[in-house]
Amino acid sequence: MSSLSLVIFDCDGVLIDSEILAAKVESTILKEYGCDLSAEEIAHRFAGLTWARIIELLTAETGINFPDDLKGRVAEAFDKRVPKELVAIEGVGAMLDALDLPRCICSNSTGAQLKFMLGHVGLWDRFRPYVYPAREVGEGRPKPAPDVFLHACKEFDVEPRRAVVLEDSVHGAAAAVAAGCRVVGFTGASHSYPGHGEALSDVGVETVISRLSDFPAVVEALSSWAET
Repeated sequence: MSSLSLVIFDCDGVLIDSEILAAKVESTILKEYGCDLSAEEIAHRFAGLTWARIIELLTAETGINFPDDLKGRVAEAFDKRVPKELVAIEGVGAMLDALDLPRCICSNSTGAQLKFMLGHVGLWDRFRPYVYPAREVGEGRPKPAPDVFLHACKEFDVEPRRAVVLEDSVHGAAAAVAAGCRVVGFTGASHSYPGHGEALSDVGVETVISRLSDFPAVVEALSSWAET
């Protein structure tokens, strides 16, 4: 039997409803360069990846040479929309109140982005200083590399099998599985799509939830389930 000692959260699409907002910004700007992808398609295909990786994939796919300043343009446009449009995922506060275990965040967003977004929705003080941007710890490898999850476990002196991760993206879930953590998939954000839960199950999550209110009970159940 295995008990859990740490809860690890992804941020975008798990704590804050930011994936669809970012996808809308990216869709609008990409169309200027002849890359006509809807926000829904961007969120479906690329949720959980860094912007650099998204551009790398799109360049290989389309042959379009995107300008070097595109990352800055997207970030600026996103930041302008955050104050009016970014919200926390429904039920996040009550869910955190119901959890007794130590917790942290492992994200592909930068530290500055995380502080800005989490501060806007009132969640920064509920996690700091235990917020780990993947590109700013260890060797700086973002998900789907498992590094950021392994870093968090090391910081808390917890074996990965005693950490449970809540992830919305296939890339993030695959990273957490590769790290050896217990993983729960989440499909309750606005960018979720038909087949989302099945896609998460395919990379090895143990169960999928669509409401944050269900997570504390899942954590309790996982604490008592025998390891497989």
